Amino acid sequence: MNLTKPLLLSALAGLTACANLDLPDQRLAKEALQRGDTQTAERHFRQLADMGFTEAQLGLADMQLASGDPEQLRKAEQTYRMALDASPRAKARLGKLLAYKPTSSEAEKREAAQLLSDAFAAGEDGVLLPLAMLYLKNPQTFPDVSLQQRIDQWRAAGHPQADIAQIVVYRTQGTYDQHLDDIERICQQRLAEHSDCYVELATVYLKRDQNDRLQALVQQLMAAHRAGGVSAQLVTEVAGVLSNPLLGQSNEKTAQTMLEEIAPTYPAAWVSLARLIYDFPGTGDTDQMLDYLERGRAAAQPAADLLLGRLYYEGKLLPQDPFKAEEYFIKARATENSAHYYLGQIYRRGFLGEVYPQKAVDSLLTAARGGQASADYALAQLYSQGRGIRIDLANAYVFARLAVLQGRPDSEPLLQEIEANLAPAERTRGEQMLHAEQQARYGVWQTSTQLQAMQNQ
Repeated sequence: MNLTKPLLLSALAGLTACANLDLPDQRLAKEALQRGDTQTAERHFRQLADMGFTEAQLGLADMQLASGDPEQLRKAEQTYRMALDASPRAKARLGKLLAYKPTSSEAEKREAAQLLSDAFAAGEDGVLLPLAMLYLKNPQTFPDVSLQQRIDQWRAAGHPQADIAQIVVYRTQGTYDQHLDDIERICQQRLAEHSDCYVELATVYLKRDQNDRLQALVQQLMAAHRAGGVSAQLVTEVAGVLSNPLLGQSNEKTAQTMLEEIAPTYPAAWVSLARLIYDFPGTGDTDQMLDYLERGRAAAQPAADLLLGRLYYEGKLLPQDPFKAEEYFIKARATENSAHYYLGQIYRRGFLGEVYPQKAVDSLLTAARGGQASADYALAQLYSQGRGIRIDLANAYVFARLAVLQGRPDSEPLLQEIEANLAPAERTRGEQMLHAEQQARYGVWQTSTQLQAMQNQ
């Protein structure tokens, strides 16, 4: 009996099985990604991407984008480009990346518009809103584009995102109140697929003082939340609308009821409840507010530490204690940018018994680079007044300019005062430092909210 052939086939089968363990496989990559094994997923995607497989290139680029790491984001841009010719989805993803990129050049903005337009023409969903935002934020780059005309055309063709883009335009251009009827009509039609319309409808009804409609909307929202149809975060956002006196007659009692329902399973709501009492003392007393904050702290909510720090910093509802305030702000600062601002003020103003200028600069600069214009204003004051630090008008000029650019009109008198005393050489140095500071803030993709918005599109 000849056993050579069966043995050979068996050996070949074994070798093939062993070899298959190392062969790249897109199915294995996706399964690894689902269970959180990013290293295995990345290895499979990368090997297949290098072999020219479009879906693998997209999978790898999506992983690079999701990392949030600046170097990986640059790689994501390169990887999406590998798939452009074969995939409208790659055009959509790259177009969004370039549109949301803080340091996009004029050429990149135009490329983003072309990519998003091409993806839309190819039937890709989710590109109209970023395209509209690109046009809205960069009119100088697209002088021949009438955004309203584009939106009218998109809406006439029945594209859902065009309706949402229209609401964004109303908000941005300050014409929201003049178009409440249109916003209500849009959001009543789009509520099923755009849950953010709950926020818009709540805003409309609050502005119109239509309490019956508002209560019906809240009941619908809470029923949808209990059924798992909307997130607790959305409930918190709508509660925030109801408790905003700038929008109309606030309804903080309803907001409190909403938050109390979700707090046991959504700990961030404990902090929202504490803030509600802070803003509206009639909704509870100080002891109840502190109880909410302790529940939030027990659930590891840094925002609770931030609010406790503010209470001890301000000394209104609790005895002023800058040392306790500093303790809570330090606990909160890892995730709460405002904590850096308050720490900077504590150190700048000598609340701990003496001025700590370097700590003040470090804390305020961190807050400013996190987007807090008040910190830029405080830095401008620090460098122009020189309390505990050498006066440096060039530095003062930089931060006063940045505060004005971020929309703090009260910074303009300070900027004018600084400019009046600024020697030509100091102005030149200040302009150079301003450019460098803007690059430090925006040259690396640090704006996580923009990144999240892009990923959620």
